Amino acid sequence: MSKFVLYGLLLVNILLLAGGQIVWKNALQNMNGMTVLNVITSPGVYIGGFMYVIATGIWLVILNNGKLSVVYPMQSLAYVIGIFVAWLIFSETIPTTRWIGAAVILAGVYLITLE
Repeated sequence: MSKFVLYGLLLVNILLLAGGQIVWKNALQNMNGMTVLNVITSPGVYIGGFMYVIATGIWLVILNNGKLSVVYPMQSLAYVIGIFVAWLIFSETIPTTRWIGAAVILAGVYLITLE
């Protein structure tokens, strides 16, 4: 498998992981109280779970074709996406230190991809 395809699959995997968290957060915020009944009847909970199932299937393909020491740390990009989405969609206040941490993650992922 080419690096282009592998990294494309990894990007889809990362977006599904972050997307699943976003869908869950949104579903939980829109519940009228977090009860077992509300959780098990929430379409958002199922959609987020389905996104995780697809991400896991893609991850198995990635693991079979990529170097664990490269692809696993690259999944930390999901954290950076999570911070950005928390700010953009959920209007969370993100302190400067958290933005710096996200930049450190980006720098680390860049260094890991160098061969």
